[in-house]
Amino acid sequence: MTHSIFIREPDQSAAPIHAMRPGEWAGFIETRAEAMRRLAAAQDFRAQAGRILIVPATDGAIERVLFGLGEASSPLLFGALAMQLPAGDYKLALAPRDFEPRLIATAWGMGAYVFDRYKTRKRPPPRLVMPDGVDADDVERVVAAVHFVRDLVNTPTNDMGCAALHAVAEDLAKRHDARFSAIVGDALITENYPLIHAVGRAAAEAPRLLHIGWGDPDAPRLAIVGKGVTFDSGGLDIKSDAGMRLMKKDMGGAAHALALARLVMEANLPVRLDLYTPVVENAISGSAFRPGDVIKSRKGLTVEIDNTDAEGRLILADALTRACEDKPDLVLDYATLTGAARVALGADLPPMFANDDPLADDLLKASAETADPLWRMPLWKPYDGDMDSAVADLKNTGDAAMAGSIYGALFLQRFVAAPRWAHFDVYAWSQKERPARPAGGDANALRASWRMLQNRYGAQAQ
Repeated sequence: MTHSIFIREPDQSAAPIHAMRPGEWAGFIETRAEAMRRLAAAQDFRAQAGRILIVPATDGAIERVLFGLGEASSPLLFGALAMQLPAGDYKLALAPRDFEPRLIATAWGMGAYVFDRYKTRKRPPPRLVMPDGVDADDVERVVAAVHFVRDLVNTPTNDMGCAALHAVAEDLAKRHDARFSAIVGDALITENYPLIHAVGRAAAEAPRLLHIGWGDPDAPRLAIVGKGVTFDSGGLDIKSDAGMRLMKKDMGGAAHALALARLVMEANLPVRLDLYTPVVENAISGSAFRPGDVIKSRKGLTVEIDNTDAEGRLILADALTRACEDKPDLVLDYATLTGAARVALGADLPPMFANDDPLADDLLKASAETADPLWRMPLWKPYDGDMDSAVADLKNTGDAAMAGSIYGALFLQRFVAAPRWAHFDVYAWSQKERPARPAGGDANALRASWRMLQNRYGAQAQ
């Protein structure tokens, strides 16, 4: 898809785009032809944020595009062009120096996304000539990974259930000559993944743990873990109708993990990659796990089920335990884990938790470099005791109604035995259309995570 969004070679016929802030507008327009000045005045174009003015040529074609940036500080605003311009070829002629061309191209690619699995696209996307000096391979890989996450999250559960997500992961492994394995159904009990089995056993499609292994065995070991709840009814602690409506996106963590693994393999990053994705549907039937049940985890810790709707942390616990058994250098996990994260930081700012300050600093630096927002939240030890249970080693919720995202992260930390670990509580959804972010499934922290890995390990493009 990305190759129909970008043009690699210079194209003199492409319509130029002049992007500017209001302070630059007066100097720009005063040197232009009278017809353009009149057109801008008639349309009240003064480089306001997000405003687009198409300047026609005498033959009716697009002669150039004027794009207002307002006082915007994010290059993601350029995604609006790909969302609104008519089909055709365009090139960047003028943009502020503080906007990296790489991020402008990335924003364009993100804005060009349309989910067309069930509904025909009305028009082809506009194409952008890749700006000079940009690593086109990396931009196209990143854009494709973002589209990959969005496609998986947008697909409803009837077409993206446990077996379908299994097939996606297996196909990804095959395309990159990676090792793939799956532990399915009652084999999870035999292989000692009791929490994954308990959460998924009530569904028509069996629970499973998927593994992709790739890379040089002697390279630093990177483990990626993603929550793959293909639909979350809440279990016996059933959600409301409103709470259940978007639960097709509860496999968003798995989508992020698969996308990041895809980037690692496509760029030939010098790591030994292990991806673990527990995949379940949290359904209701006679075999559903219950509030009050006590289940022994893979790590050996017993967990009292305080709420069956806090199921994502249970399946991640077994997966994180397995990932850490190989003594990885770094563990990253992604999960649509808590509504409390949205209460704390909203839909657009995902919290990040880390057990290592340098890793957290690297992620925040990468966040700034990619215009992919993150906010570090604390693994606040004084709250850890709130998960104590009278009958088990711990329970799957905290005592208080507050700090839910922190409780989720603290629960996961009990199952992490790695020197460097980061947990991302992602929303995986854009509630409304914004530049570079069409409404629907979305990728959070993916681009920042990839930049951090590039900075840490060094990308080697194939």
